[in-house]
Amino acid sequence: MMRITEKSIGLDGKVFPERRGALRRRVQKHARVRFCEDRCTLLGMMLDQSEHGARIRFGDICAMPVTFDLEIEGSDRLRRATIRWRSLTEIGIALD
Repeated sequence: MMRITEKSIGLDGKVFPERRGALRRRVQKHARVRFCEDRCTLLGMMLDQSEHGARIRFGDICAMPVTFDLEIEGSDRLRRATIRWRSLTEIGIALD
């Protein structure tokens, strides 16, 4: 995994310090979102991961609930996740 070291740049062009509480790393892992008592699943690609969260890209996320169970490729357990931000194809999540 490669460490992400760039700082964020605001709309005014000024660089501001990293605000995350934990180091994040670039990854490429499949992630399966499960909700509605496991009757519904969405498959996505995890792009960044930290101890407490991740960024996941999907084809479409319009029907995704705020909280769900997450299965990460290479892990044998489900983790509870909460959406912290979303765009048309990506979500940022906090992991419990």
